[in-house]
Amino acid sequence: MINYKIIYKIIGTLLFIEAGMMIWCLALSIYLHESDLLAFLFSILLTVLGGVAFRWLGRESVNSLGRREAYLLVTLTWIIFSLFGALPFLFSGAITTFTDAYFETISGFTTTGCSILSDVESLPHGLLFWRTMTQWIGGLGIVFFTIAIIPSLVGGNVKVFSAEATGPIRAKMHPRLSTTAKWIWSIYSLLTVGCAVCYYLAGMGLFDCLSYAMTTTATGGFSTHNSDTGFYHNPYIDYTAIVFMFLSGTSFTLLYATLFKGRIKEFVKNTEFRFYVSSVLVFTLFIIIVLCHQSNYHPLDAIRVSLFQVTSLITTTGIFSEDIAQWPHITWVVLSFCMLMGACSGSTSGGFKSIRTLMTLNIMRNEIRRILHPRAVLPVKVNDTTITYANQVTLLAFFTAYILMCLFTYFCMTLAGVDNINSIIIAISCVSNAGPTLGLDVGPAMSWGDLSIFIKWLLSLLMLMGRLEIFTVVVLFTHAFWKEN
Repeated sequence: MINYKIIYKIIGTLLFIEAGMMIWCLALSIYLHESDLLAFLFSILLTVLGGVAFRWLGRESVNSLGRREAYLLVTLTWIIFSLFGALPFLFSGAITTFTDAYFETISGFTTTGCSILSDVESLPHGLLFWRTMTQWIGGLGIVFFTIAIIPSLVGGNVKVFSAEATGPIRAKMHPRLSTTAKWIWSIYSLLTVGCAVCYYLAGMGLFDCLSYAMTTTATGGFSTHNSDTGFYHNPYIDYTAIVFMFLSGTSFTLLYATLFKGRIKEFVKNTEFRFYVSSVLVFTLFIIIVLCHQSNYHPLDAIRVSLFQVTSLITTTGIFSEDIAQWPHITWVVLSFCMLMGACSGSTSGGFKSIRTLMTLNIMRNEIRRILHPRAVLPVKVNDTTITYANQVTLLAFFTAYILMCLFTYFCMTLAGVDNINSIIIAISCVSNAGPTLGLDVGPAMSWGDLSIFIKWLLSLLMLMGRLEIFTVVVLFTHAFWKEN
């Protein structure tokens, strides 16, 4: 039987944390005397009341989580967090319907970055900072954030981590998961501060440099300007974004080994990291050649914009330095594959993940070899670790589910009247949490507000399933999950 009381207790505490996040935005509104002050006051009040109600429902709970409770907790947390996180948008009048407000908020928490707002520059600074903060907290995971700051709250730490973490291989830095969480959040915070400083030195204002730093390291993509970093037309800002998007797409366990343990060889020898670097370089070189030959770009400009967009989309950040809807169509194919593949596991990026792509390619290679040598023993290895047959089956099941989700969404969007190109790219961008699309009608800076209510809710579910890597959510819809034994 599922222990609901511990779930209520943890969600109640998480809502108090969310209210604390809103207080920072309220303070900014008070300081700047802007119109969203009352919106944050009412939102904080309702969020605290919600926290009190959940804590009351979870009174006298046993501080222990089973596997089923962990999966239910993680999914409900992201849904409820987004529900209360939508309140500032509604109360301020910046977004007038609940569907749009929820879509905007879950897009933030899942670090997808697609937005129904067509003019973000008209928003007060408090709301802009709230959008930014949703992505920064969602970058490493809402519950994982709680493990770092309140380790005693969650008895089943490892189970929760398994339900929310990304990637097929989850390395630990320390025997205690709470210590691992603190180290990871320390690296994340260090990257954010370093990125903000570099943005500031490159010419950004204080508010913008902090906002862009938080969404860059979260690989989220929300911007304070309608034209993303293209607003500045500053190559130094573009290169800063490239560096920190790339680092945020790298495994944080690997960054920890390099920054705090000095194990540089481990960084260089890591199979997934080398595949990640190789992919970025190959895709960038291809687009440079296309832009120089078909769009008459200057080589230096082609290098910068190609590297920027490849890094942005392979890390599923989704920010743009220019309108790539005007690029040759062949570049869309390459960039769509970047969105689908994603960066390293254990990073803030979404997508299928580089390590899964590498494992799939190894399995395909072994199957080709097995045709010639039927009795050969051909193990699949990553970083000298042999991937078991059970894990290979899990990988192929995940790949199948990933593709089926994209195809189902493509079918629904085509049925709703969206053209073929945009239907498939929107499906890929949401399931991979990459955000903006590439088509002519829905370009990088598009507003998603014109989509139907049904499609918005479908995409909201798709973003959640993409962020929690599908099976964490799908398992809740099975009959076996709710059986008492």
